[in-house]
Amino acid sequence: MDMLIGGKHILGEDVEEVKNPYNGEVIDTIPIAHLQTADLAIGQANKAKKSIQEMSAFKVSNKLFDVVDKLKQKRWEFAELLTMEVGKPINESLVELDRSIETLKLAAEEAKRIYGESVPLDAGLNGKGFFAFTQKVPLGVVAAITPFNYPLNLTIHKIAPAIACKNTVIIKPPTEAPLTVMKFAELLAEEFPDGVVNTITGYGSEVGDYLVTSPDVNKISFTGSVTTGLMISQKAGMKKVTLELGGNDPMIVLNDADIDKAIKGVINGAFLNAGQVCMGVKRIIVEDEIADEFCEKLVVETEKLVMGNPLDEKTTLGTLISEKAAIQVEQSVNNAVHLGAEILTGGKRNGAFYEATVIDDVTQNMDLVVRETFGPVAPIIRVTDLDEAIEVANATEYGLQAGVFTNDYSNAMRCAQEIEAGTVFVNKQSTFRTDNMPFGGFKNSGVGKEGIKYAVDEMTKTKLIGLNLR
Repeated sequence: MDMLIGGKHILGEDVEEVKNPYNGEVIDTIPIAHLQTADLAIGQANKAKKSIQEMSAFKVSNKLFDVVDKLKQKRWEFAELLTMEVGKPINESLVELDRSIETLKLAAEEAKRIYGESVPLDAGLNGKGFFAFTQKVPLGVVAAITPFNYPLNLTIHKIAPAIACKNTVIIKPPTEAPLTVMKFAELLAEEFPDGVVNTITGYGSEVGDYLVTSPDVNKISFTGSVTTGLMISQKAGMKKVTLELGGNDPMIVLNDADIDKAIKGVINGAFLNAGQVCMGVKRIIVEDEIADEFCEKLVVETEKLVMGNPLDEKTTLGTLISEKAAIQVEQSVNNAVHLGAEILTGGKRNGAFYEATVIDDVTQNMDLVVRETFGPVAPIIRVTDLDEAIEVANATEYGLQAGVFTNDYSNAMRCAQEIEAGTVFVNKQSTFRTDNMPFGGFKNSGVGKEGIKYAVDEMTKTKLIGLNLR
């Protein structure tokens, strides 16, 4: 699949194979771009700024709605491609398509309500006789650097609000799973002038770094690792950045919780997309009094998951993105066992597959829960009371989302106030998101917010216009 730059299909000097993690088959190849191609993409995106900024909000909105209709028509086609390149079960891919369609709709709606406000300058010294108002104006060129785990929806979360407020975009999809994103960019580009939507494939250390440091790119929106995010923040200079850097999300289960509801939260939260979810349940913090019952029930439900061909609708647990990723999960679990943790079910790897694993007697200093484990693992940390639960929940460099299960709302509100995370859900796992909510964490989970309305704010700048009426 070729890159799309300035409305033209561009080849690269080198190519890389995109393989299906389930069977190792080559799905397609992509070009590997170098600096000259990155420079071309930046130039074309800047050249196209005038063409989109001259469009009315009404027209931009309608064009985005047209893309919604096209994506609906190709829903199954996109879902199959997504499953083949990521390895997630087809039913999960269909959910990602539905969310992607919803996210596009939200952006199309938001394009019509990018408001300024009147400013009462007479509230300040010497302001009497002035009338002032603000406008939200586009930044210019937005570069979106996107991850493999939810490649389509997370890309749309970046580029749809950018276009809604009349920016041009350069998309650098993940090399592990670029095809669905590139296919969608072609669909989007059909509705907008050449150069408004551009794709570039290549390595982050070369192409990504060039986008980050270029003075002709006005914003970077990145989802990925903390290490890369910190490098971006150091190199980006004066340009705006939104960094979504993952999480190590806790789920607290207190003595008075509905255990069955909490178990469902773990199944949906720890094993979705084989655990490759930034807001997935990564640490399950359970009060001692109910821990044995909780573990027994969790094992029963975990063993109902069906691991197999991701294109089979009966499959509920697919592969990780690669065998290398599965080996990393395997090593983290084995290290925890070596330090005293106990595997209650799962714990075996076969190629890029890793079984859904429940592991008990995990302590908060084990690497399995110190770092973000990106795999289908449910680590149980036992605590004596609420104070210890909150302390353990906060003992991480991350602060994306969290969940607490309890029927005592005084305890729920205490958790909501004291847990250091961008979102805290009560009686719901952290692995929950509606595409209109503000999404983004504290600490090393990043800076800025996604969620269409909030992303638009991040992708515009505010201009004040003042009239002297004296």
